[in-house]
Parts: sequence; structure tokens; C-alpha cells
Amino acid sequence: MRYFLMACLAFWGTLSWAQSEQSNRLDAAADVVKDLGKIPEGIPPEMIRGAKAIVIIPNVIKAGFIVGGRFGRGVAMVRQGKRFSLPLFVTIGGGSVGFQAGVQSMDLVLLFRTQRSLNNLLKGKLTLGADANVAAGPIGRHGEATTDLSLKAEVYSYSRARGLFAGISLEGSWIAIDDEAAAAYYGKKWSRRDIINGRGILVGKEVIRLRETIEQVSKS
Repeated sequence: MRYFLMACLAFWGTLSWAQSEQSNRLDAAADVVKDLGKIPEGIPPEMIRGAKAIVIIPNVIKAGFIVGGRFGRGVAMVRQGKRFSLPLFVTIGGGSVGFQAGVQSMDLVLLFRTQRSLNNLLKGKLTLGADANVAAGPIGRHGEATTDLSLKAEVYSYSRARGLFAGISLEGSWIAIDDEAAAAYYGKKWSRRDIINGRGILVGKEVIRLRETIEQVSKS
């Protein structure tokens, strides 16, 4: 009996830690979005309002010497009418070749503009440049930069390092939906469609904060 109780405590401890990790990820994503509203050179609100989905990945680690790579964990939210859905959890990875050295941490924001790109994402894993064309997004909170929207990319990408946002090339990077992280956060394994619809799913204050922050920034 003692070993059974110890195993149960260890299980619940692991589950609690995993849920806390996802909560921290959601809080970090909300901080990234909140910072968008503080700088004139942020993502144009029209871009967010027109997005089929938004992917926010705080603290992506980019490192390498000659052959580099990047890895990070974040969230994806699908537009449902005037609001975005409950978050799915995602990871991003990829490599690059060129003259580079050192380690850098940056925040990434991806805006999915077409139904095709969204459908490819919801299949579970998407490679930018292959499954959806991607371009560095225009910047400027007052809309003057949105003239670049004539490029009609399926996904627009942004990065933030040292407090500044800028477009970034992510060709060849992949994004995968992390169903296990979602199960840890929501307490059971819901389907991706169930999470997007959101009916009957209880969420913490960090999800409410993230959704409200995105809504505020898209109206500014």
C-alpha cells in the first residue's frame, strides 16, 4: 500500500508540474502580446484582426556555429468569429546554414492568413515554406506598413529580440502541435477540434488573460 501511495503522489506531482509548465507558457505568451501594444513598430492591428490563427512562441532559442538551429514551445489559437479559440500547444524547430555563432533568445509571432495554411497546421505538423509560404511581416502600429500585404503570403512571421520587433525568415522551420502538453494543461486528452470549439473545457486565468490581451492589442 505504501508503494502504491508513493506512486500516486509521484504521478500527481508530475501532472501538477506539467500543468504548471503550460500555465507559465501561457503567461509568457500573454506578456509577448502585451508588449506589442507598447511600441509603435509593433505588428499592425489589422494583421491580427485578419488572421485565421495566431501562434506565439516566447523565448525561442537560436544557436549554432556554421550550422545553426532553433527550438521553442508556445501556443496556437484559431479565430472563432470575433475572438480566438482556447490555445493549442505547439513546438517549433528548424535549422539553418551560414555564418553564425552564439546563442540568442527571441520571441516569435506567426499570423496565419489563409484557410489552407490553418488546415495544414491542424493536421499536426507543418513545415514553413513547404506546407505554407511564409514571409517577414510588415510592422507599424498605425497601418502604413500594411501596404506590403499585396504579397499575399499565407503566413507572416515576426521576431522580437532586445525589445524590438522585426520580420524574420523562417523557411524550413517546422511547427508541431503538442497534444500531450494540451492534455496536461486541460486535465484530459481533448481533440484539437474540441479545444478550438471550447465547449465544456475549464481553463485557468492565464487563458482568459491571453485572450483578452490579444483582443486589446488587435483593437489598438
